[in-house]
Amino acid sequence: MAGQHDGRESPGGRWAIRVAAIDELDARTAYEAWRLRQDVFVVEQECAYPDLDGRDLEPRARHVVLLDGDDGGRVVGTARVLDDGDVQRIGRVVCHPDVRGTGASRVLMRASLDAATAAAPEQDVVLGAQSPLVGWYGSFGFTPDGPEYLEDDIPHTPMRLRR
Repeated sequence: MAGQHDGRESPGGRWAIRVAAIDELDARTAYEAWRLRQDVFVVEQECAYPDLDGRDLEPRARHVVLLDGDDGGRVVGTARVLDDGDVQRIGRVVCHPDVRGTGASRVLMRASLDAATAAAPEQDVVLGAQSPLVGWYGSFGFTPDGPEYLEDDIPHTPMRLRR
């Protein structure tokens, strides 16, 4: 599945998913994904932090990109799946404001879980949820896995999906 569209679409056929290593992303897609992360996390959420932390370049990192088929294949969501050795870690989960409330985030998260499972079917999957989204991540089977903490002044809750 890496480096190509996997054919998965939402009901109605609007969304396409691409899962790729960094070297398999074309420059325009990578730019749009990183721009989306910057626009939401740094600008919209007013959180100045080093988004480009080096982990995007790890050989086993997978970038999950949600493309809007109704808008010429524009990147409208992205997440990354990292191999932390004993667990798979999903992070940098973000959707463009234009597609929030449309089901796009569920498509993106399902694809991220599929990518984590494909990489290591037996390993737990972890993430650091912004605390208001604990219930949403819980709908995918994640449960809180430790006390709430502040990351860049935003409350987060560690969560785990046990395999």
